[in-house]
Amino acid sequence: MKKLCNLIALLCCLAALSHAQNYKVALVSGPHQSKVLEENDLPGWDAMKNSFSPRTGVHFGVMANLSLNAKSSLFFQPGILYYNKGRKFAARYDTTVSDILSVNALEHTNYLELPLNLVYKFKLSRTAKFIIGAGPYASFFYTGRLKTETVTKLGGYEVDENKDPGVGDAPGKYSVWDYGVNGLAGFEFGRVFLTANYSQGLKDAYTPDGYNGTYKHQVMGITLGVYVDKLAKPEKAVMDKDGDGVFDKDDKCPDQAGLAKFKGCPDTDGDGLQDSEDKCPGEAGLLANAGCPPADKDKDGVLDKDDKCPDVAGVRENKGCPPAPKDTDKDGVDDTDDKCPEMAGFARYNGCPVPDTDLDGVNDEEDKCPNVKGLKSKNGCPEEVKKEIVQKVNYAARRIQFAQGKATLLPASHKVLDEVAGILKQNPSIVVSIEGHTSGDANRDANMKLSQDRADNVRAYLITKGILASRLTSIGFGPDKPLTKGITEAEKAKNRRVELKLSNQ
Repeated sequence: MKKLCNLIALLCCLAALSHAQNYKVALVSGPHQSKVLEENDLPGWDAMKNSFSPRTGVHFGVMANLSLNAKSSLFFQPGILYYNKGRKFAARYDTTVSDILSVNALEHTNYLELPLNLVYKFKLSRTAKFIIGAGPYASFFYTGRLKTETVTKLGGYEVDENKDPGVGDAPGKYSVWDYGVNGLAGFEFGRVFLTANYSQGLKDAYTPDGYNGTYKHQVMGITLGVYVDKLAKPEKAVMDKDGDGVFDKDDKCPDQAGLAKFKGCPDTDGDGLQDSEDKCPGEAGLLANAGCPPADKDKDGVLDKDDKCPDVAGVRENKGCPPAPKDTDKDGVDDTDDKCPEMAGFARYNGCPVPDTDLDGVNDEEDKCPNVKGLKSKNGCPEEVKKEIVQKVNYAARRIQFAQGKATLLPASHKVLDEVAGILKQNPSIVVSIEGHTSGDANRDANMKLSQDRADNVRAYLITKGILASRLTSIGFGPDKPLTKGITEAEKAKNRRVELKLSNQ
């Protein structure tokens, strides 16, 4: 049945081409992403559907370009394309309430698709066109593959794969054929065209088994095409190739758009002198100067005839010569180049004094910690936090606990953080960077958010214990800074942590 449908689709397109009098054929291909828009009455579906993601695939085939008449910009574009469609599924489960750790699945379906588009082409230049179009499509199920991988919390691994899913109108089967609408927009350059494509299925492509639901395909992608055959009737000879209103028989420049008063030749700079007689065709000038502007060799706005220094850029006030140098702060840097003209400085800092970025009284050239306030006795660096304080805080950090998979602090962590708050109150010069980390399990974006939320919650708790917010920063690194390779559960547990980094203000 499936092969019969495919044959019928091919014959329909060939029949359309055989009756066309003026057409071109193109080979087309490109990448795309496909989704399945599903809605059903299953309990928990609103949460479950977020675990589905698009399938990245390719499409390729042939397309015809049929002109409706010799002068029309509207074209009929039927085609035959092979399309990857479907979706992927990935989810992890809480093993405290489930025997399953994770499920990964794919639903790959492939179709032969027949788009029937009307396309309008806007001419941008002799070789370039902007194209836009839309129309219906019909597609026929070709092949499919369903695969589910299940990992249990005890390490079990199961694979369920079906390389030939059933088709038909019965529950649990894919429809033999599908239909919908599609649109395209892009550009055509001679024999090559590039378009962005969108299609939306209007028919349910699958019949659920045991529940009610809808199941429609959606595809977005890019198509590159090359016309490989030009069978259109030859057009009549063009009487005005450059489209400037001067017929070729009277046009002295038939390949360049020009002006009637110059017999079809151009005047690019519009200075009243045609390019062939203009010594400066790209720059408006004077007829008396053969189409060139008056000379100003140094480009300072003072014409050479009035310029006392014609080879050096200057100012009008000094008759084209540079202004006399001025150095207000006497630091050897002219005011024109001095970023601090009223404060003596150094040429290497554009006339400004040596900077002190952290404003600790030690300039950057002598400051070994130029971005952190410090002490002169420490060459601009702050006092180091005492070793015993660092050890106490690190020990406390290792005992901070959260609800599994959440950012909620467990009650046992409150006592730990109370100890940290006490240390910080006794040492008011210490600031803390609170860093959240996760293992590499699950979605990276989710891990980044979880690590940030956990760091934020630790910071918020310390603030409630009287620690100034200005002394605390929080950042989540997700899985980006692991302590171990994260292969075993023990290694993954070490990677899930909160670190407290101390420094003096």
